[in-house]
Amino acid sequence: MHKIIIVLLLTMTISTIASGQSPINHTENKDNDISNWDSINEDTYQIKYPSNWDFNKSGQMGTSFILSSLQANEEDNFKENVNLIIQDITAYNLNLDQYVAISEEQINTLITEGKIILTERKQKDGEEYHRVIYTGKQGIYNLKFEQYYWVIENQAFILTLTCEKDEFDKYQEIGETILNSFEIK
Repeated sequence: MHKIIIVLLLTMTISTIASGQSPINHTENKDNDISNWDSINEDTYQIKYPSNWDFNKSGQMGTSFILSSLQANEEDNFKENVNLIIQDITAYNLNLDQYVAISEEQINTLITEGKIILTERKQKDGEEYHRVIYTGKQGIYNLKFEQYYWVIENQAFILTLTCEKDEFDKYQEIGETILNSFEIK
């Protein structure tokens, strides 16, 4: 179970990594027409994202990728972001229900002021996944997260949108468009 705990903590750490980058002085792309977006096509998944978002595939903190929004101005110290972690859960023999239960317990106990706002089961293209929206604090940041969990063939896919809590409504539409473009092959 320690490895599963680490995934949630990594997600929180990734939020910090995506913050504090040097300002780019561009406005956020509101273009939700994904036909104009860039794509990531890997053996096990694909996803689309706005071409003006930064793409980081360095594997930082165990991620498959981190997509980061642009900073609007010099006062904007946090880059809203989407990241993917793929976790091998073979040793734990977990199904989606069990994985969700562990993750929700971690949100409530390991995240400072962690509070689950929404938890629901969803389905897309015949694949069942779980959606959780929650808030919590990390360092100086009040954050809001939207996570999608899939458990397929002993792998957990954790796709996360991380925003400053006050900016979540501004980024939710484009963030969910990115999240919903994700497909497991």
